Amino acid sequence: MILTGVLFVGVTAVVKLLGTRIPAPEAAFLRYLLGLVFLIPMIRPVRRARLTGRQLKFFGFRGIAHTVGVSLWFFAMTRIPIADVTAMNYLAPVYVAIGAALFLGETLHLRRILAVAAALVGALIILRPGFREVGPGHLAMLIAAVFFAASYLVAKQMADETGPEVTVTMLSFSVTLGLAPLALMNWVWPTGEEFLLLLVVAFLATTGHYTMSLALAAAPVTVTQPVGFLQLVWAVLLGAFVFGEGIDPWVIAGGAVIVAAISFMTWREAVLKRRLRTPIVPETKL
Repeated sequence: MILTGVLFVGVTAVVKLLGTRIPAPEAAFLRYLLGLVFLIPMIRPVRRARLTGRQLKFFGFRGIAHTVGVSLWFFAMTRIPIADVTAMNYLAPVYVAIGAALFLGETLHLRRILAVAAALVGALIILRPGFREVGPGHLAMLIAAVFFAASYLVAKQMADETGPEVTVTMLSFSVTLGLAPLALMNWVWPTGEEFLLLLVVAFLATTGHYTMSLALAAAPVTVTQPVGFLQLVWAVLLGAFVFGEGIDPWVIAGGAVIVAAISFMTWREAVLKRRLRTPIVPETKL
């Protein structure tokens, strides 16, 4: 998970280096298109899955939600500091908790409501509306987290039915198709350097998802998720020492509040699950 955090922060850094010359939907499209090369071995499991019409509709909905989220993320990444993007991206699990209660029938207990409220307070600390200008980049990240949460809720439903390989591969195919028309509407031919940067983004992102899968298979979420929050540390250091963005104590404080809220929700879910069943061997490894 430490390596995963470094890889994902590397993605944000390379996207920031890419700049704003290439429109956000096109940059996102090329990232996913190039990333399909790394998913060629997954074609056989998808064919064996024999997806039903219902499952294809779910994957299609997830593709649309993720397409919007990725486009907004690429837009925000080139306009606001890396630390801001990383901290606000942690809001996605909060929206997942709300969505699970609204659409999956999960109970929203008082503890979870308080954790959600705390996380939203953390977002307000980062944004500080009325004390500084909230630009389009920050608004884009707020909305992106909602669409990423919708994507995760569908993934949670489909992973149990089709397996993680099929779920990840179908996401990549559907997002590539969803981004294609948006990219073609305002196409700008990338230079050789820009194309190389996008290839690096695809490699880092694909490798990051793989190392994250290894971590989740080796230990429970209560162990891996807090380590994953180290991304905020890497993002702050990268923004300060590479891009000269400075260290904003408000972003760090708001991010810490969000991280604490999500960690509490994760810990609480783990406690409730342990009451219901005895953990299997991989879940007891630390």
